[in-house]
Amino acid sequence: MNGVDKGLLQLQQKPLIQHVIGRLARQVDEILINANREIATYKAFGYPVLQDENEEFIGPLAGFSLGLQHANHKYVLTVPCDSPLLPLDLAQRLLNGMTEVRADIAVASSDESVHPVFCLCKKSVLPSLTEYLASGERKVSTWLKNQNYIEVDFSDNSEAFTNLNTFENLAALELKL
Repeated sequence: MNGVDKGLLQLQQKPLIQHVIGRLARQVDEILINANREIATYKAFGYPVLQDENEEFIGPLAGFSLGLQHANHKYVLTVPCDSPLLPLDLAQRLLNGMTEVRADIAVASSDESVHPVFCLCKKSVLPSLTEYLASGERKVSTWLKNQNYIEVDFSDNSEAFTNLNTFENLAALELKL
């Protein structure tokens, strides 16, 4: 999207991140925002903003790591800012799946696709993630496959995982809503 900060793009006259916060706030006890640009704008939403520690901006796992380091709770739920329709029961369903099989991580899936950044992690996975990142690896799915994780099926709500990667995607969702 030409380097635009996706979290601040407007959908129905609200930034995408505001849609995500609105859906998450009812599900979790704490919200942390991972951002590397427009810090003051993100802070204006009233939540702590964590910036990547690595200047190379190594991707989503940097945000996972920051959340695991700074969260005040046993579990950390990660979601992207460009999926404004995320499920209103995401946290509970991931937690149910995780506890049912005693996994350390639960990841959303739908229609045979895995959505690895929609992820609930126990804070105890931080050392594994730290080691993985220190090895130079960056791929979320590769790290997950080496963990005690479960995929939780959300095929009943697949469109919740629609992410907006182009201006065309954004315009199409605007028209749909």
